[in-house]
Amino acid sequence: QVQVVESGGGLVQPGGSLRLSCAVSRTIFSIYSMGWYRQAPGKERDLVACISTGSTTNYADSVKGRFTISSDIAKNAVILQMNTLKPEDTAVYSCNTVPPGRGPWPRGYWGQGTQVTVSS
Repeated sequence: QVQVVESGGGLVQPGGSLRLSCAVSRTIFSIYSMGWYRQAPGKERDLVACISTGSTTNYADSVKGRFTISSDIAKNAVILQMNTLKPEDTAVYSCNTVPPGRGPWPRGYWGQGTQVTVSS
C-alpha cells in the first residue's frame, strides 16, 4: 500500500517562504516521477512542479523562479521550497506521481495534503 505524509504548510505573509515535504514509500519514490499539486477553493487541482527519477525538474509558469522541487533520497521525500509567496499561491498542496495514480499508487487517492495560506 502507498503511504504518503505531507507537511510544512502554514500561514505566511506575502513575500515569505515555506518548505513542504512529502514522504512516500520507497517503491514509489525510486521508480516514478513525482510532483507537487495544489488545489485552491473552487478550482481544479493543478500540477505546479515535478521531478523525474533522473532529477529533471519542470514547473508551472506561475511558480517558475520562485519554487524549487528536489528529492531527499535518504528520507524518500520530495521537497518543495517556496519563496516569494503570493496570495494566489494559497491552496492545499499534495504530492502524487506524475501523472497521478501510477504504479501501486491507487488512482484517485490523495493524501491529506498541507494547507498553505499566504495573507497579510
